[in-house]
Amino acid sequence: MYIAIILLGIIGAIAAFILFVLSKKFEVKEDPRIAQVLEVLPGANCGGCGYPGCGGFAVACVKAELLEDLSCPVGGADVMKSVAAIMGKDAGDTLPKVAVVRCNGTCDVRPRTNKYDGAGNCSIAASLYSGETGCSFGCLGLGDCVDACAFDAIHINLQTGLAEVTEEKCVACGACVKACPKNIIEMRKKGPKSRRIFVSCINKDKGGVARKACSNACIGCSKCFKECTFGAITIENNLAYIDDTKCRLCRKCVAVCPTNAIHELNFPPRKTAEEKNEKQLTTSND
Repeated sequence: MYIAIILLGIIGAIAAFILFVLSKKFEVKEDPRIAQVLEVLPGANCGGCGYPGCGGFAVACVKAELLEDLSCPVGGADVMKSVAAIMGKDAGDTLPKVAVVRCNGTCDVRPRTNKYDGAGNCSIAASLYSGETGCSFGCLGLGDCVDACAFDAIHINLQTGLAEVTEEKCVACGACVKACPKNIIEMRKKGPKSRRIFVSCINKDKGGVARKACSNACIGCSKCFKECTFGAITIENNLAYIDDTKCRLCRKCVAVCPTNAIHELNFPPRKTAEEKNEKQLTTSND
């Protein structure tokens, strides 16, 4: 009996020694910079960077030759500067972005044609039918984007039935974009002083059909396209789109849109005709 116990002990010791030798021989040493990068990352693990969590992003930063194509949406430019300092590289300029909901079809302008009585989930509803209104492109309002957001930055307005973004909380992780089966949520440049202009519609139906389904729909009339002198607006599939890299925020397109499909956010109120005339009189008197 004692001999068997001794033999088992010897075999166990030999096996442990072999495992120790093999572990040292095939040991994969981790670059210490990975841990350093992880320390400066926000730890949100949102996946907005395109990698599986902050750990995956840290590995990508260490392996990358350049950091220009890498960005932490939660940490922003400050975090990327810290990462660049650790890596001894240039982080480049990262423009802050924010999610925008490209649907302007509130309950008042998009009449209901039927009532959905199924699972309270946008993905399921979108796979079963086109929606409760004549517009098959608009927001379903069942909150998949709300469930996907880990930062409480998006919610459903019960009066309008549309998703709304709280830009102060939005970190541009893109989770809501991926969650929306209608593809109406887009990441756009936050803009100077958080000012943005975009077409709040993705309806690709012809003008008359789109307008009948929603009075705020883009009808592809091209008035905004003709008004823009910066080449920022294109018309494709009966729908206008504003390129935020070319837009100069002049707001001329907003003024000519006949359906109010173009939204302007965080701009000062436009001056009335009386205020403009008063200013002209004051200037002439001076």
